[in-house]
Amino acid sequence: MKIKARSVVFVLLSLFAATATWGQSSALDQLRADPRKAYGTDYPYQLTTEKLTKAPRGYKPFYISHYARHGSRYYWTPALYRELDVMLTEAHDKHLLTPVGEAFCKRFMDVKSELTTGVSELTDLGWQQHQGIARVMYNNFPEVFRKGGNVMAVSSLSGRCVLSMSAFCQELVQCNPKIEIREQSSNFTLDGVVPTDSHNPVKHNYPKGVKPRYEKNRDQFKNIDVLRDSIVKRLFITTDSLPGRPHHIGSNLINLYTSLPSIGHEGMMEGLLTDEEVASEWEGNNLGSYSWVFGPQYEMIPILEDIIKKADAAITGSSDHIADLRFGHDTCIGPLTVLMGINGADRDPEDPYEVKNIYQNWQTCKASNIQLIFYRGKKSSDDILVKCLLNGVEASLPLPTDSYPYYKWSDFRQFYTDRCKAHEQ
Repeated sequence: MKIKARSVVFVLLSLFAATATWGQSSALDQLRADPRKAYGTDYPYQLTTEKLTKAPRGYKPFYISHYARHGSRYYWTPALYRELDVMLTEAHDKHLLTPVGEAFCKRFMDVKSELTTGVSELTDLGWQQHQGIARVMYNNFPEVFRKGGNVMAVSSLSGRCVLSMSAFCQELVQCNPKIEIREQSSNFTLDGVVPTDSHNPVKHNYPKGVKPRYEKNRDQFKNIDVLRDSIVKRLFITTDSLPGRPHHIGSNLINLYTSLPSIGHEGMMEGLLTDEEVASEWEGNNLGSYSWVFGPQYEMIPILEDIIKKADAAITGSSDHIADLRFGHDTCIGPLTVLMGINGADRDPEDPYEVKNIYQNWQTCKASNIQLIFYRGKKSSDDILVKCLLNGVEASLPLPTDSYPYYKWSDFRQFYTDRCKAHEQ
């Protein structure tokens, strides 16, 4: 009977945590309030200063473990700008552009040199995003940083991640010069930040390309996919003699549009596309995003193991770090969100219409971040609670708790250690 009672308690507490997440406004309501969220992984981070739940009595924060995506950048591949350049030049020469298309062509050509030079590089907005996130973290958890202390920050080998790390760390030191930060971007630390990097000397063989269950029922989803054709018709009189398929041309134009706020060129595509139109096709695009982050989730096990190992060291005192910071990519933080089941992202529904309720691709926006805040109780040094923030907002984990959004570290550690071991190579 005790076993059954314990099971009932686990279910009830898990439902309590889930209810906290479900109580938030629905994905479609959020989209209506801010159509730009339909940009998904291109959505620029929105700095939040939300009021956080006060810790249970007697608990104080002492350590933070963090993973962030780099901030806003130019488009990640030169192919987008190159293909648009070739296509627009030929269409202009052949007089195949509409008046709206001609206006866009001129604006594009005026900044083409900047775009092609800046490919994949961090923008000023990306720098500012991480400055803001660092300052909010400092202000939210002053007990962690007030006396200063040692912080370790690691990043991928990518320049935009290194600069994101520098922006974050500089701001922390501006907040308190007593904070000592070591920054590192090297092969030695890749396993804990980008384990799939080809330069990582540690090789793994975790399951990859895993498919979510909804894909078996994807044909049940009535996909709306007319925007690509619409934008092409607004731009060109005809595409018959132009390079590239119209559908691909439309995709390139949408990708350019959703990248513009990150690079300071909003308005370049006026008359061709609106945020509301992008939002109208978001749910179908979000399905593809979920498959994309679901498939490589187990390849992120080394990051989760690194989080656990370094937290153990901070708790036991074998490390003097007050924070461990990691700066990587959407290809890591997105799957990590699923692996950890943050806000139910690991629920893996069969119904394609349910996917939007457990994962929204704007969660993996530019400068998206996971913060794990550790609290120690007064009565015992082993009495540890942990809270998860996703993009600055308190998030649920697939663990039992009677004090959401706080979870016992012992439960966290055991649950995720078991999850990692279940998928070991």
